[in-house]
Amino acid sequence: MKRFLQGLGAGGAVATLAGLIGLGGAEFRLPILKALFRLDTLKAVILNKATSLIVVFFALLFRSYEIPFEQIVEHKSIIINLLLGSVVGAWIAAGYAMKIDEQLLDRIIFVLLLFLAGVLILEHWFLQDHQGALFDAPYLQIIAGILAGFGIGVVASLLGVAGGELLIPVIVLLYGVDIKLAGSLSLAISLPTMIVGFARYSRSQAFIVLQEERVLFIALAIGSVIGAAIGSAMLGVVSSNMLVLLLAVVLMISAYKIFHHQKKASKQS
Repeated sequence: MKRFLQGLGAGGAVATLAGLIGLGGAEFRLPILKALFRLDTLKAVILNKATSLIVVFFALLFRSYEIPFEQIVEHKSIIINLLLGSVVGAWIAAGYAMKIDEQLLDRIIFVLLLFLAGVLILEHWFLQDHQGALFDAPYLQIIAGILAGFGIGVVASLLGVAGGELLIPVIVLLYGVDIKLAGSLSLAISLPTMIVGFARYSRSQAFIVLQEERVLFIALAIGSVIGAAIGSAMLGVVSSNMLVLLLAVVLMISAYKIFHHQKKASKQS
């Protein structure tokens, strides 16, 4: 019961804060799975990805009141363009993550978490007033979309995240789409991308974590869905200006502490 309540609280708190800035919160959930619940890195990534799948699905439903599905379908060319790269990146990265040792995976994840923290800050400060597509030539846009999608698929698969921090700025900058619509398009791209990575991870022995930690998984899923709904409802009440900066700093500190501690512990053993 204690583990269930901890998972419910952690999932709800992360999703509420992340929901205020339009994210799924998986990048913040991963350090918690490592530190609070003491999961091995690969198991934490898999559990994080499973939870993220549920959160993204419900986030799409919650956002449909403001961004209808018909509007998303109108921009299906953007979704297809980025998916051409992201599903390949997710498949390759998941296979790589299952083969390398945990210490190297820790270092890779540590760098990626710091990178995402920086993206959070830059996105919020420089993306708000952007207008117009980056390229006029369609073929350049398609090539850039595939390459960007591949990189995002790699990051999403290695961390078990939806990748909204990367997808949203790419969609806005590359295609000149409104930032709110970009948020929904990013979810539509994230869902199949994560399913591909999740399917690849199912071949790993660490996939058993979904059975071993099914109580924690259920608690995280319930808490995350409730938190996402609360965060979405508070969008017009709480200013996200300082929240983005605060969460980025928290992400940097938690990533450093958790993975640096893991490195010291491995040396001592």
